[in-house]
Amino acid sequence: MQLAGFLKGKTEYTLELFRFFIEEFSKIGYIELHPLKSMIAIESNHKIAYITQLGKNFIHVVFPFNQAFNDNFCFIKIAQVPGTNQYNHHLRIYFKKDINIEVMSFMEMAMLNNNITI
Repeated sequence: MQLAGFLKGKTEYTLELFRFFIEEFSKIGYIELHPLKSMIAIESNHKIAYITQLGKNFIHVVFPFNQAFNDNFCFIKIAQVPGTNQYNHHLRIYFKKDINIEVMSFMEMAMLNNNITI
């Protein structure tokens, strides 16, 4: 599937959130978007995050890390992938202001080294 297929029929509000999120991610470093079967992968030199849903008024993003970062205010769910040391951190963005300093720090962490341990 092409990126246009994921964006087709989405509200202008959601498209604006999507564009803003990608612009903010691009400020950290070079990224590429790769449409997959059911989501959009965000990649640099590795897979950084996945946009799994474009709702009517939000975008849903998953960051895979090798540990759970439970001490945060931004993720709505953290779930370990069974049989692995991967923890998927779920972020739902409703407003541009949701991409705050805390979220940007996790975006930077994902960009710089997906397997960082703090």
